[in-house]
Formats: sequence, C-alpha cells, structure tokens
Amino acid sequence: MSDEMNIRDRISIVNRDGVADVRLTRPEKMNALDPEMFTALVEAADLLAKDTSLRAVVLSGQGQSFCAGLDFMSFLGMADSDNEPIDLTATQENRITHYAQQAVFGWTELPVPVIAAVTGHALGGGIQLALGADIRIVHPEAKMSVLEIRWGIIPDMTGTQILVDLVGVDVAKELTFTGRSVSGIEAQQLGLATKLSDDPLEDALALASEISTKSPHAIRAGKRLLSTAARLDRAASFERERAEIARLLGSPNQSEAVSAYFEKRPPNFADPDLDD
Repeated sequence: MSDEMNIRDRISIVNRDGVADVRLTRPEKMNALDPEMFTALVEAADLLAKDTSLRAVVLSGQGQSFCAGLDFMSFLGMADSDNEPIDLTATQENRITHYAQQAVFGWTELPVPVIAAVTGHALGGGIQLALGADIRIVHPEAKMSVLEIRWGIIPDMTGTQILVDLVGVDVAKELTFTGRSVSGIEAQQLGLATKLSDDPLEDALALASEISTKSPHAIRAGKRLLSTAARLDRAASFERERAEIARLLGSPNQSEAVSAYFEKRPPNFADPDLDD
C-alpha cells in the first residue's frame, strides 16, 4: 500500500511506520455518512486488511467532529435522481454483515488494533463507527448519542452488539430508548470512552506508535482472543488461548522480542502473513 491515498474523496489514509492515519474527509458536513462515505469505509477497511506491514490504525474525522451520523439529505437526493441508490441492506458476499454493518464491522475485524480519536460529535452511525474501534480516546466535550430513536429506527450498524459489551444491557437500553446525548466525561464513566484527552488525535497516534513497536504476531493474537472472550464459554476460551500461545512460543518474532529486550535494542520484527 502506498504511503498516502484518498478513497472516493471521503477518506484519506497516510501510512507512517506501520501506523495508518485514517481520516474521514467531509468536514463541511461533520463527516456525515452519505453513500460515498459508506462505500469508502468498506473499501478502506478491506484495503488495510491486506497490508501485512500494518501495525495499528487511528480513525478520526477532519474538522470539528468525528462523524455526525447518517446524511439523510444525500439519500433523499439519490431517490430523486436517475442514479440507482445504494442498498445499505444488501448482504455482503461471504460475510455475516450487510453493507451498512460492514462499514463499521470492517474496522472491528481488522487484525490490528484500531483506535478512534473522537472530537465534536459522534451521533447515530457515527457513534457506532467509534464503537467499532478497539479503543476510543475521546475529548471531554465531545457529544455522543445513540440517536436512531429520533428517526424512529434502531442502531443497525453492529452497534447493538458492541454497545452491550461495553456498557451492559441496561445502560445500552437506556441510551437506545432515549437517544440522549452524553459528554465525553459521561461516556468514560459509562464505558463508551476508553480514556479522555484534550487532544484525542495526538494521543491516539502516540498510542498507535507505541503499539507498532511490539511483536505484530502477539498483538494480532491478543486482539483475536480479547475480541471474542465475552462470547465464548470458559472451555472454548481457554482452548483458543492455548492454541494462540502455542503458535507464538519459539516463533521468530517471539525470539526477537526476548533478544531485543536483553540486548537493550529496538526489536526488528518480521511482518505477518495474511493468514497470521
């Protein structure tokens, strides 16, 4: 993958030293989700999934807001045009998601850590996109809302599953039933935000850079295990843990981590294969 690229004039990707700085580039619309943004999100995640040099991803929005949710006017405009509208409910081939779900789940299933840097607004589809990340660094004054109830609908971009994992079923219901806005401070108290920062992007990039210095095989194994831990019974979880550690022990990158530590030098890790 090249060091810099632009996807459909909606997403920019800059890759430096294994860290992909991914930004939604529709600041004049608070990075709202129009058809091109949905497509760009799916395509960007698919592209990054093929990059074996990738170590971590930072996901943010240009301008004042992370993502203000669905751009209803853009879809109404498509309905009035001669162009065939995008079908967000179309099932994805060989995937467990439809198109709108994959715009979020693509980031969840990336094999490397994804860190969302949230400023301004993360509303509706925007908060679901942030929830698709592994870690959320949020500005204290950010506004986050499971907003779909305002439009008479429910979260339908995988947000219901992730929301329950983070805040528990009762809080998830309260947020979904009311659509109320929470600040970054309350988001951290509830479990929606991993940590608060006055400069979420800077801190997210710093954390991604730190992660990039660790063994990529161990990082990927850790993400696989922790991402499914809440959904498996103990026996299955322990079995998967045994399998992952067996693959790591004595592997080249594991040996390199030990050698680098004792030799007091930066490690030189090999890139994983696509199936690692």
